[in-house]
Amino acid sequence: MTENWAAFATAEPDLAGTVEKRFGAYTHHVLATLRKDGSPRTSGLEVRFLNGELWLGMMPDSLKALDLRRDPRFALQANPGEGTGMGGGDVRISGRAIEVDDVETKAGYVEEVEPPEPFHLFRTELTEVVRTYVEDDKYLVVQIWTPGEPLRTIKRT
Repeated sequence: MTENWAAFATAEPDLAGTVEKRFGAYTHHVLATLRKDGSPRTSGLEVRFLNGELWLGMMPDSLKALDLRRDPRFALQANPGEGTGMGGGDVRISGRAIEVDDVETKAGYVEEVEPPEPFHLFRTELTEVVRTYVEDDKYLVVQIWTPGEPLRTIKRT
């Protein structure tokens, strides 16, 4: 089961706000895709939250775009920032990336983002959102959301 960003944000607005803030704190993040042989590939990437979707834009024929065309599964980790403070915690999103070729949709994206053209554009379908953070310098807290399930929170010392 998957859901788009708007469905996730409706189900868990507080977590969605925290995740957007973490991704908004830095420009570049880390995307993991799968190579032809099934091994992982990590790449730098900019992301956008627009019109209820999480968008991934990429240069033409980049290896990560070709990976996603072949196998749409991805994992995306927000840039942790400088040092070890991890302000707002560590956030990760997993799901499927669906390439968008619709001229009108791409034109709307270009109007908002002004990417270099041509480019690949993928909208995402989420399968998991995870936030990990330290509470009171004592607890490691992990929040896990998956579509159709209530938010789970695990707290460890």
